[in-house]
Amino acid sequence: MLQNWLVTDDGRCRPLVTAEIAEPERTYRLYRFLTELEDILDQHTEEVERIAAIVPRVRQLLTSSYWLQMEFKPPTEQGWAVNFLYREHQFPLTVQMVTWAPGSRSQIHNHATWGIIAMVGGQEKNTLWRRDPDRPEQIQPAGELILAPGDIIGLTADAIHCVEPLADEPTVSFNLYGITDRSRRYQFDPDAQTAAKF
Repeated sequence: MLQNWLVTDDGRCRPLVTAEIAEPERTYRLYRFLTELEDILDQHTEEVERIAAIVPRVRQLLTSSYWLQMEFKPPTEQGWAVNFLYREHQFPLTVQMVTWAPGSRSQIHNHATWGIIAMVGGQEKNTLWRRDPDRPEQIQPAGELILAPGDIIGLTADAIHCVEPLADEPTVSFNLYGITDRSRRYQFDPDAQTAAKF
């Protein structure tokens, strides 16, 4: 069963209930998706409301536009690769396909913007973290979430996670982000209990 999840700044993960959207009568194209998302951003200023309104459209896009599922690059020697599907100066969204090689793992990080990740291929473990309210550079484990193809996770701007593929195949995901506030984007080291700009 396909799942929608929401991870908030405090590291909590919960199922995300979204409105049902009727199947499109014709192919739901990327340009229409981007236009509708721009309208949603104008209508909703709160992150969770934005995520809840956008997730059904992400599912609709991936179901309708199969070509998108093939628009990824193989992981590089670094263990990952990004293929930008859409980014435009002063447009408030970035759309990309991300691949991770088996045995790789991301830094522990926040995105400093809301984000939505839809799994296209492989299984991915998201380890979730939360900041200590008294010492924000320190983090504590908050749980794990396994994503399978078709699952979608929404992240608020200060949600902290790291991702790693499971099994022996790369993961492929469709990633959508708002405007990153670089002054608030960090990678965390739980052993040293430090945070550095990322």
